[in-house]
Amino acid sequence: MCVKNIEHLPNIQHKNHVSFAPRLTINPREDSLSKGIALSVSASVLFAVMYYYTSLLTPLSGVEIFGWRMLLTVPCMTVFMLVSGEWRRVLELVRVVAAKPKLVAGLSVSAALLGVQLWLFMWAPLNGYSLDVSLGYFLLPLAMVLTGRIAYGESLSYLQKIAVFFASLGVLNELYQVGGFSWATLVVVVGYPLYFVLRKYLKTDHLGGLWVDMTLMLPVAWWFVQGGEQGLGVFDQYPGLMWLIPLLGLISASALVVYIIASRLLPFSLFGLLSYVEPVLLLGVALLLGESIKSGEWLTYIPIWLAVVVLIFEGFKHLTRQRRP
Repeated sequence: MCVKNIEHLPNIQHKNHVSFAPRLTINPREDSLSKGIALSVSASVLFAVMYYYTSLLTPLSGVEIFGWRMLLTVPCMTVFMLVSGEWRRVLELVRVVAAKPKLVAGLSVSAALLGVQLWLFMWAPLNGYSLDVSLGYFLLPLAMVLTGRIAYGESLSYLQKIAVFFASLGVLNELYQVGGFSWATLVVVVGYPLYFVLRKYLKTDHLGGLWVDMTLMLPVAWWFVQGGEQGLGVFDQYPGLMWLIPLLGLISASALVVYIIASRLLPFSLFGLLSYVEPVLLLGVALLLGESIKSGEWLTYIPIWLAVVVLIFEGFKHLTRQRRP
């Protein structure tokens, strides 16, 4: 998975002008929200694809997959940033750190928070913690909403309140079914909001900051790959992985880049609510892999789906407003 610069763009009133062609009035804030919603959903789709993709990487373990993902994601991200002009963000951050060396400690904590989340996402399904992590992702949007209200004083729209209500019903049923929180659940629910808040505080809530976080993980990633059961000799025993592993890095980099851009375009609360799309897609992946929904779990997923429908409807309203003459 995971990543935040919240931009509150003012409403701009356009005066009427005489013109021979129709003129569209586009509110920059509405345009930003529409793009953010579309990118957030796209990121969720890519993460779900990556979740399924790990099943093709046998016999790699969860930590080995995490290691390869990090080693390959950073070069892909670097190319993207050089092409898109975002590399200047890295240079700016390097200059800031050079002027304020104390920021290194904060950046290390930021990288550790993200690294734990990315490792858990790859490790949990192969070690019996997939249910606990999925519960964490169900709870995460509510935790993000609460963080947005407390830390930034954000308010929810009417439709967002309805989505929170439906989602809360699903989460409560999941809590009833599971009976408590595991350490894996708490890592997701507490770790991600802390990560986003820390990035905003450090002013690293941009692609340059994400690149630095990922780069700081590389020594650990190399240790996981080199010290794993398969090691670098995995390509000799399983030649097919020579193509599958690099593609994992490309999918991972694309998902993270889209995710961070979406987080910059959306208010904290809406960004958190849209996180519900991902666990729903992960459910679809689980069904493709042969898992099934138990009778008591339908009361979890149906309200979550209703919440997603409400958010999609709100996104459609933003698009309609944007195109209204």
